[in-house]
Amino acid sequence: MTDLLYMSDSYVREFDAVVTGLTDSGQLILDRTAFYAGGGGQPCDIGKISADGASWQVTKVGKADGEVVHTIEGGDPPAIGSMVHGELDWEQRYRLMRTHTALHVLCGTVFREYGAQVTGGNMGTDKARMDFELEDLNADRVAHIEALANQAIQAGLPVSWRSLPRDEAFQIPDLIRTKINLLPPGIAEVRVVEIEGLDLQADGGTHVRNTREVGGLKVIGTRSKGRINKRLEIELVDDSTA
Repeated sequence: MTDLLYMSDSYVREFDAVVTGLTDSGQLILDRTAFYAGGGGQPCDIGKISADGASWQVTKVGKADGEVVHTIEGGDPPAIGSMVHGELDWEQRYRLMRTHTALHVLCGTVFREYGAQVTGGNMGTDKARMDFELEDLNADRVAHIEALANQAIQAGLPVSWRSLPRDEAFQIPDLIRTKINLLPPGIAEVRVVEIEGLDLQADGGTHVRNTREVGGLKVIGTRSKGRINKRLEIELVDDSTA
């Protein structure tokens, strides 16, 4: 199985790897990768792979038959056994890291204030959304949530991640913040992401190490998705004056 470098260090921008396989359509399988394959509402990474003076654009990363596969453009793929060098589109990755952490701040804030579980979510580089099991999301409540979330961001709370045996992880109260437990039963270890003093939940995505790196968040829209299902749409604030 591919060694997923981002699981232990989200800040790996470049890496060396060996091509261990090719799919029928020419997608690369590597022994290690820093490219996030997508999932949990977070898009996959893009970037570049190079070897022996040649380079290929990585246009998509996903999973097939349990393997991480890299879709490349730029000619015939490197041969199995080749040593290659991977480079992430760091501007996109880092923005997604900031956005993902912002959503966890939002989730932690709403859960702490109202005990509301998450019913859905998605993110991009320009905006993100999260749905909550909430009956009321009036303007005053939205402003309150936004203010508390930005206070947490500016507090510079440490963000950390670690993997725990499944049985141990599920001893943590409220580890699963989604209405439906999306963790496959076959997963033996559960990766948990913690924002110190605010949020602790199962998550397999990439994050910044401190909430201050988020900058800030702004609620740009709300939507009712049902009587007890409300959506918050946010965007990042790129300076520290959220």
